Parts: sequence; structure tokens; C-alpha cells
Amino acid sequence: MPEIQTVDPAVSRAKFDRQIGWFQTQAGAYRAQGCFLIEASFPTAFFIFAPPKIKPQIIGAAVQIDFSNYDLRPPSVVFVDPFTRRPIARKDLLLRMLRRPHLPGTPPDMISVLMQQNALSLSDFIQANSAEHTPFLCMAGVREYHDNPAHSGDSWLLHRGSGEGCLAFILDKIIKYGTGPVEQLQYQFQISVGAMVVPLPAIPE
Repeated sequence: MPEIQTVDPAVSRAKFDRQIGWFQTQAGAYRAQGCFLIEASFPTAFFIFAPPKIKPQIIGAAVQIDFSNYDLRPPSVVFVDPFTRRPIARKDLLLRMLRRPHLPGTPPDMISVLMQQNALSLSDFIQANSAEHTPFLCMAGVREYHDNPAHSGDSWLLHRGSGEGCLAFILDKIIKYGTGPVEQLQYQFQISVGAMVVPLPAIPE
């Protein structure tokens, strides 16, 4: 449900325009990373992401970022269908945003071995209540995170002004943990047994 604008719209609009203006100065760098601004009209901006290493190229994710009441409130980030812009279910979002634990001093080769042995616990920034529910970015600086009862002790006001929640923060996280590391698509083939085939001449009268 869209959030009611309670902050002076002129204030939020000015901050929104500043965020979009900043992005437009960096659009080339983001394009090289597969991030494209499709439309920006206060209070929302619509982005699509294409994993740059994937061939043929695909749309890996699309998000609508709502800056209503920004920055008294953090932006809302919703994964949407790139064609209809309607929120999608977790099962329809192929993207994951995995993060491994910080292991200072551990050689990269050792980290690779531990990951191959499933000895590291990976976390996913994209969470959902079920495969049928809309996924959300579970990270500080995002409205869905701070509005979740599980994070009631982590107020947005503790992060406001830190850089978390700005447009660069959100886009960089989606690229770093989501589309940037993707190198290939996983294909699944399913073989089913159909009806038995009878040659036409063998069909009796």
C-alpha cells in the first residue's frame, strides 16, 4: 500500500530530485554494471538490473524505490515485474543476494574450500515470509527492514544521515550481492512419460 506523504512534499521532492540528479551523473558507470534507470517521477524511481556477465543478456531483477517521506522515513524497495511493475512473489524472483561471514586473516583458497564443503553459513539479503509472498530487502536503510517487527529495536533514525538508505547505497548493495556475482544461469530439464506410441499400420480394425 502506498505510504501517505506526511512530510512537506516540497522537502521530500527536493531530496528525491537530488538523489536522481546524482544518479544521472553516474549513469554510465551504473550502466556498465547492468543497472538502468527506466523512469523517475516523484516519489518513485524504477530500475532494472541485468547481470553483466550473463549471455544472452537478461533482466535479472526490477525494483521500484519509493521515496515518500524521505528522509524522515527510509526508502521502500519492492521487487516488481519489469513489464507490469507489479510486486512479484519470491518464487518468481530468480535473484539471490548472498553474503558470507567475515573471516579476517583467512586465505581466499581456504574460504573457497569451506564454501565448497558447505562449512560456511551464508545469509541472503532477500527475505520473504513464503515463496508466495513479496520478497523484501532485509537490510538497514530500507523501509521494509525497519517496519518489520523483527527489527523493531533497530530504528531508522539511528541510521539516518549515515549514508544508508540513499540511492547509491541501495543500488550498490543490489549490484554487489545480487547481479554482480552472477556468472551463469541454472537450467532445469524435466522429462515426463507420455502415452505409448502405436504405429498407424498396427492399429487393428
